[in-house]
Amino acid sequence: MKKTIKDINVKGRYVFVRCDFNVPMKEGKITDDKRITGALPTIEYLIEKGAKIVLCSHMGRPKGKVNPEFSLKPVADRLRQLLGTDVLLANDVIGEDAKAKHDSLRDGQVMLLENVRFHKEEEENDPEFAKELAWFGEFYVNDAFGAAHRAHASTAGIADYLPAVAGFLMEKEVKYLGEAINNIERPYTAIMGGAKVSDKILLIENLLKKVDALIIGGGMAYTFIKALGGNIGTSLLEENMIDLAKDLLKKAEVEGVKVLLPVDTVATTEFSNDTPSQVVDVMKIPDNMMGLDIGPKTRQMFADQIGHSETVVWNGPMGVFEMSNYEAGTRAVAEAMAKCQGKTIIGGGDSAAAVNQFGLANEMLLVSTGGGASLEFLEGKVLPGVACLEDRERRPFIAGNWKMFKTIKEAEKFVEEFKAIYKKDEAEVGLIVPYLQLETVKRLTEGTGIRVGAQNMHFEDYGAFTGEISAPMLKEIGVDCCIIGHSERRQYFGDTDEAINKKLKKALKYGITPILCVGESLEQREAGLEYEVVEKQIKADFAWIPAEQAVNAVIAYEPIWAIGTGRTATAEQANEMCGAIRKVLAECYDESVASAIRIQYGGSVKPANASEILNQPEIDGALVGGASLKPEEFSQILKF
Repeated sequence: MKKTIKDINVKGRYVFVRCDFNVPMKEGKITDDKRITGALPTIEYLIEKGAKIVLCSHMGRPKGKVNPEFSLKPVADRLRQLLGTDVLLANDVIGEDAKAKHDSLRDGQVMLLENVRFHKEEEENDPEFAKELAWFGEFYVNDAFGAAHRAHASTAGIADYLPAVAGFLMEKEVKYLGEAINNIERPYTAIMGGAKVSDKILLIENLLKKVDALIIGGGMAYTFIKALGGNIGTSLLEENMIDLAKDLLKKAEVEGVKVLLPVDTVATTEFSNDTPSQVVDVMKIPDNMMGLDIGPKTRQMFADQIGHSETVVWNGPMGVFEMSNYEAGTRAVAEAMAKCQGKTIIGGGDSAAAVNQFGLANEMLLVSTGGGASLEFLEGKVLPGVACLEDRERRPFIAGNWKMFKTIKEAEKFVEEFKAIYKKDEAEVGLIVPYLQLETVKRLTEGTGIRVGAQNMHFEDYGAFTGEISAPMLKEIGVDCCIIGHSERRQYFGDTDEAINKKLKKALKYGITPILCVGESLEQREAGLEYEVVEKQIKADFAWIPAEQAVNAVIAYEPIWAIGTGRTATAEQANEMCGAIRKVLAECYDESVASAIRIQYGGSVKPANASEILNQPEIDGALVGGASLKPEEFSQILKF
């Protein structure tokens, strides 16, 4: 999983944001601003956080020369309207005007550089030009997925000089397109359309190894029909692709993939919207006619397949949808996807244009902003603009759970002694203290990097719940983490997975890191049920929590039989269970989410066993009980 703008502190810092503002223009006016609106969440977040924002984009193909026709002035004007604030437009890219406007930026202010392709060095990925661009920022944010397949100076080269993270649009594209090829919910159907088989060879070959069904429509379908011995009249044909089409159909058969080809087509004698048309058998198109859209039987067949799919990826229209008489097939597929209850992903290009034209874009899970980029991503290629971004690391997190120990005076004494021996770079550290000590410990640890957490919270914001503490209360005093579902609360206070799920959702809503505890009893382990028990807990506790929130949780595996007993799991047992938890997370979400979530071990962790346990590959820290009550003992654990 890549780092995002949420992983960096941008307040008062210059942030260079690569956007994709390559919008369609006519007579100097923007005809479709979706690429601009797609970048707004990232820009608005940076404004809210007080960054000094430098936006960069290309437009068209000015071929490395200044050309007023490709100026980003219309984009700056539209951004001002959408953001409701001024957007400074530089007259150049790396020249004096750009630098002067950069130096004048205040916190939360936005500027836009001129078209970066006015410099030929951009497309050449010239290192010196990339370094010049890097001068404008302290962080690099790539939010231009549509240009991520290009290794240009502003999409990849600049990352050699600045910390590089993803914007929200980039994050969304990579997440959902990644799920379409790595974390598949079945039945999985891919829809391929467009003019040419040759444009989609690699994509089809890659998808045949993953999908349950492959729908083929558009102009490319006639090459497949020809390969099956059909008469296609004057329809689009790639003669040199016939043998390849036969091979692809054979591969699909070997892989057990159901291939759906058109059975009827809307044919006409000329490539025109005004020439009369008729529906004919796709295998028997008259010699003087060409197919320009799929017919009604095919539309129904495709819609039926889409309707019972859990994942659908669509790239390429079913016909010449730009002509009103031949849009019905593409519209039928778009409408079927809008009704589909599964994941619906539009792979950019003409398919994206079609769903926008039909007003159905908001009904899809993702309408990719990348044409060539989404194709290459789905083909399994590495995109330079994605590869250059920093991976999110799992920094060890060691939290001390004081339980019902220590008075306020004892807490004060602990913190003062601990601060004297604590080193920030050892690990991320948390002190999970009784409610009455929270404000004191929070005040005394200010500026030290030590996180302060609560031991429990209620799942309601307020109400007649005597003795309970809510997330807003914790947030008000600066608490940023909280134990949820501790084995003792499950055992003695009847915490259920349903209640724990509600608490988890509430903590994530308020930006409080939940430390979710899971684990089995001795009886369950001896019965060989430990994995089944923990899997059930994880799935129930994370139910209906979206991936973008789940990654902010921490899980603590704490075998109940090792809590306060002096017994502990072996390092191998602990690592094995943490690895099993990660596999469950991958099933619930995907590999990137599973890789991002930190998993601690909790169960009689002491200085004597900390090193062996905490150096296991699947263990990302510890939830420490009794050994966290003494400053020196706790600090020894941090030196694992």
